[in-house]
Amino acid sequence: MSRRALLLFAAMCVIWGIPYLFIRIAVTELPPVELVFARTAGGALILIPIALARGELRGLAARWAPLLAFTALEIGIPWLMVSTAEQRISSSLAGLLVAAVPLVGVVVAPLFGNRDRMDAANLTGLLVGMVGVAAIVGFDFHASDALALVQMALVVAGYAIAPAILNRYLKDLPSVGVIAAALGLAAIAYLPATVLQWPHTIPSLSVIASVVVLTLVCTVLGFLLFFALIGEIGPVRATVFTYINPAVAALLGVVALHERFTVGMAAGFVLVLVGSTLATRRRRAAAPSKTSPAVAFDDHHVAARPDA
Repeated sequence: MSRRALLLFAAMCVIWGIPYLFIRIAVTELPPVELVFARTAGGALILIPIALARGELRGLAARWAPLLAFTALEIGIPWLMVSTAEQRISSSLAGLLVAAVPLVGVVVAPLFGNRDRMDAANLTGLLVGMVGVAAIVGFDFHASDALALVQMALVVAGYAIAPAILNRYLKDLPSVGVIAAALGLAAIAYLPATVLQWPHTIPSLSVIASVVVLTLVCTVLGFLLFFALIGEIGPVRATVFTYINPAVAALLGVVALHERFTVGMAAGFVLVLVGSTLATRRRRAAAPSKTSPAVAFDDHHVAARPDA
């Protein structure tokens, strides 16, 4: 791996690991709807001109149905759900729970054309991953906010299903164009609710700074650097950093916000990683499938899952 690739990889480990911290800070004063609108509108205002200059918005209108589905499941619903959930649970817990996305991806993959049969290792991985998720929550579900856990379950489901939709119906379209259009559509959808919930007071500097970081760094810069990383080391190796993001989220939550981090959360995270590795492992004799359980793309058209 070249020095440039290493720098890009390290940057992505951090950039898509920090959103949970800044979401937690932002929702202390901003309604989740306004936070989502700020992120999507800001990202769209920057990425749409780039996509237009590259001619990457052509052909999107003909795929309006899968584009809307992708927008809802990748951005519209998950970003609102995670922002709402973090009003009641820690950023560390939210980040760690998102690590379960590959497990759900394996389950939903057959619905989108993946014909690979699950073997004993895959099934074992699912079971290990489920135990890991329970350990992260703490086995005592009454100790956590039930509604927040349901919201995080919707986040995980959305992040698992959206890339499958993208890979099945939109993978031949340029990546920046798809993401820019999705951000724009999400911003339009959240505009009416944002106007109705417009704050009567100016948020604090820490909240404003959090929104700026989420928009410019985690969304715009994150996508652009990720596409650059794909060009350096290819799509498969480029996604390895997504296993590090939850650890970054947990570490930042503990250090910056003094959140509680238990042995069970640490052990659960390890179990989820092991389970995800086993669940997504393909048999050597199996032919490559048309869709990937969690993320699928080629070197020029990428279907990426942005963390929070």
